[in-house]
Amino acid sequence: MGAAASCAPCLVVFCKRPALFQGKQRLAKTIGAPQALIFARAFLNCALEDARAWTRSGYGAVILSPASPDDRDWARGLLQNKETLVLAQPKGGLGYRLWAIDQELRRRGFGRIIFMGSDAPMLTPQHFDAAARAFLTKDIMLSPADDGGVTLMGARIPWPDLTGLPWSTNKLGQALATYCTDKDMTVENILPSYDIDIEADLIKLQGDLADDPRPARQYLYQKISEFMSRDRINYG
Repeated sequence: MGAAASCAPCLVVFCKRPALFQGKQRLAKTIGAPQALIFARAFLNCALEDARAWTRSGYGAVILSPASPDDRDWARGLLQNKETLVLAQPKGGLGYRLWAIDQELRRRGFGRIIFMGSDAPMLTPQHFDAAARAFLTKDIMLSPADDGGVTLMGARIPWPDLTGLPWSTNKLGQALATYCTDKDMTVENILPSYDIDIEADLIKLQGDLADDPRPARQYLYQKISEFMSRDRINYG
């Protein structure tokens, strides 16, 4: 990989193959597994929409990182782009998986690496522009989530060991920022956003997506609206 490519920020999409009773379990507890699966697929399509927009914006590579090596072929078909790299996550906790993928990408010559999940459909082009710009002056970039986590995280230097942090809790964002600062890394918090974990998040998302022109977001808005209308009919 050339020097110019290694300096361009790349986007890594951590994704799980949507399936019944896999992923979005907090959401499934209140809306049911079949409905949660519909939303999981729509959330993933929004993340792929972001990945395509990233490529069109002229930034660096997109890397799809499925949760299981068994899903490599599935991931290869998501963007229909032969240049998209697929790098499956290893087994282990989220902190270890992020660290391991970061290490492997740096071994391959990538230098500025941004991670995103597939359940934050309110991320916008402004978030990704701010994320890329943050590397001009800072070592670490974080987009805080409303629930205390993060929706984007990136680094222009290798991440330290991430296994001991409170992943999937409302303490993660602050703990991650403090941990990096304690390691003498400079940190920038960019625009906040939120991911979708519970039914109340869908209500907020419905309002926020109403005027969003992006096709995958309009499809998601339609599915949320259909669900909300059906829910009101069923429960009064």
